[in-house]
Amino acid sequence: MLFLLPLLGFPAGAHEFWLLPTRFYLTPGDKINLRVFVGENFMGERWTGKSSRLTRFVHYAATDTVDMTTAATRDDTLRTDVEFREAGTHLVSFATNNSFIELDGAKFTAYLREEGLDQVLAQRQQRGEADKPARELYRRCAKTLVQVGRSQPSDQVFACVAGLPLELVPEQNPYALKPGSALTVRLLTDGQPLAGALVQVWQRSPGKKTKIFKLHTNQNGRVLFRLSQPGTYMVSSVRMSPASDRQQADWQSTWSTFTFAFAGTAGH
Repeated sequence: MLFLLPLLGFPAGAHEFWLLPTRFYLTPGDKINLRVFVGENFMGERWTGKSSRLTRFVHYAATDTVDMTTAATRDDTLRTDVEFREAGTHLVSFATNNSFIELDGAKFTAYLREEGLDQVLAQRQQRGEADKPARELYRRCAKTLVQVGRSQPSDQVFACVAGLPLELVPEQNPYALKPGSALTVRLLTDGQPLAGALVQVWQRSPGKKTKIFKLHTNQNGRVLFRLSQPGTYMVSSVRMSPASDRQQADWQSTWSTFTFAFAGTAGH
């Protein structure tokens, strides 16, 4: 079923957070900037977070894995340029540390409902906190997949598990799929499948409205959807649990996204 996301009503801490390469289809040797975006409706603004927020920035290729975290955080300016030397599929993972937000009861409840966090709603009811303000720590994880060269993708880089606290892992390479093919994505929390979680699939094509599909993971943490149209895709999910230190915050949320492009022909 197709859903359109409202443009208004999200608290500041609830925006999606994603990596958006300047191009998803590259030639060997290209060096591009991986832009970091935050916002709503897959139409956000450049993230203005400091380099001190970054905890992971890793580039995966068929023959090498490069941890770029230290280079990216060398000074106050976050440096997210990546060189793609070899042909094949490349994956980049990115993660931040926690930030803090406090919302009044009504806004927090609306936010939980919009994000499908029914378990947290129930816990707040059980605690008698449904109308009380909520203090939240939130961290963000993002991955993006790009294709270098025009040959048919054959490596398994797309399926790399990066070890993020919340992670979306495709089980097929979208750059090797044809129009109408199904793509299965697993949602992992600390490496284990997360069942019953809301996963949103965003699809943006030039000159068209952004589309969003809302799915729930099965008992094995999987969702399945079809790549019916060319465009830029983002898959997103969020997990929330009670904070480990209630003096610091009431809840800990972890946000995760995965971006890629689909040209509509396998191998582009």
